[in-house]
Amino acid sequence: MASKILRTEVKSSEAIKEIVLENSSDNLAREVWRLAWPTFAESLLGTMTQIIDTAMVGRLGPVAVASTGIGMQPLFLAQGIFMGINVATNAIVARYVGAKERDKAQIVTGQSLLISIILSIIIFLPLLFIAKDIVIFMGAKDEVIKYGTIYLSWIIPGLIFMTATMGIVGALRGAGDTKTPMYINVLVNVINVFGNYILIYGKLGFPMLGVEGAAIATTFSRLIGAILLIVVIFGKNSAMNTSLKCCLHLNKEFILKLFNIAYPVSLERIVLSVALLFYTRIVASLGTIPYAAHSIAMNAESLSFMPGLAFATAATTLVGQNLGAKKPERAEEAAYTCLKLGIYFMGSMGILFFLFPEFFMRIYTNNTDVIGYGSLALKVVAFSQIPMAIAFIISGALRGAGDTKTVLYATAVAVWCVRLVLAHLFVNVLGMGFFGAWLVMIFDWLFRVGWMLIRFRNDSWKNIEI
Repeated sequence: MASKILRTEVKSSEAIKEIVLENSSDNLAREVWRLAWPTFAESLLGTMTQIIDTAMVGRLGPVAVASTGIGMQPLFLAQGIFMGINVATNAIVARYVGAKERDKAQIVTGQSLLISIILSIIIFLPLLFIAKDIVIFMGAKDEVIKYGTIYLSWIIPGLIFMTATMGIVGALRGAGDTKTPMYINVLVNVINVFGNYILIYGKLGFPMLGVEGAAIATTFSRLIGAILLIVVIFGKNSAMNTSLKCCLHLNKEFILKLFNIAYPVSLERIVLSVALLFYTRIVASLGTIPYAAHSIAMNAESLSFMPGLAFATAATTLVGQNLGAKKPERAEEAAYTCLKLGIYFMGSMGILFFLFPEFFMRIYTNNTDVIGYGSLALKVVAFSQIPMAIAFIISGALRGAGDTKTVLYATAVAVWCVRLVLAHLFVNVLGMGFFGAWLVMIFDWLFRVGWMLIRFRNDSWKNIEI
């Protein structure tokens, strides 16, 4: 009898210990960090690789640089569709994993892969036949048309490989595995840089292909990445896997689930990109030096996005999983934990931008005029880092709950009715110039934060059915 009571007490103490651990803020912070740091490292590596790529192509001259960038903007818009699929897959898989309905998560993963492959072929394959027209439409002249067409013709197949597997990345993250996408991305970037070296400059017996070599290296590396992701997702030991059965036919029920969450994300990306094109035109009207400073300062500021986006990804996964497990309060606590960490990291970046703006500008340029304008921009945008962190992470939490429409509405109104209107007012009417163009960003982010926080704090997102 005594031993039976003792066993009961031991089991009870273990259950209490499990509950305490489950609700421990420290334990939750560790889980957030476990999910966030691989995404952060992946973003950092991608940024470094982009800098190296730009430097390698830059050694070929201004025509080469223009050729690699002139036709990419329309393709970035098209990628917004697949960003929606990525987010939707992440949110839905997280919800099913939390509910311990792995069979449904596997179906979602398979359907996500299937529609990603179909859409990537439908959208990008026809662009191969109009690559030259795209380059001309973007305003290219003379030699840039020739090399820009060559570059796009090689880069488009790589976009098919990359976008066709974006849903897989979302599925793995939804299941709590952010390391596997990071490891694969590390390999992809290493292959890309090495391929650039041997194909751009003609090393190790390969011909010197210049711009064409840069595109071939990128596409080949993306092919390898796509193959590895597909191998992982069909592996039995993967954090999230699927089967051929889940990929061979369209399942209306799960396609609709993906579509309902994906289309606001895709539309948000497109609306934002178009608005930023108009905003860029306002800045470009200030002259070549201010525009160059604007472009470089935007690149420098993107360094602060990485921790914010990493914690936003963690928020999406943890909110989705906890809502699936019928633990809405823990979902909210997870979101606030992500928020605290994101504010800490991005707030620290804001302090660095304000105190040492010249340091960040000198990473990209030695032109004193450009550094002067860019330093002013970074000092201004330093004050938007905390609002930006809140907007990133709350939007990630809302997406994890399946509420992608709120993020769409907040973003659309902020960029079209706040940023663009104030940019025109400050620059063209009040004559505030470059300072005014960057000041509007603070108002943009404050508006988004207000909208999304009101939505997040009313708790209705906890009851959204996926």
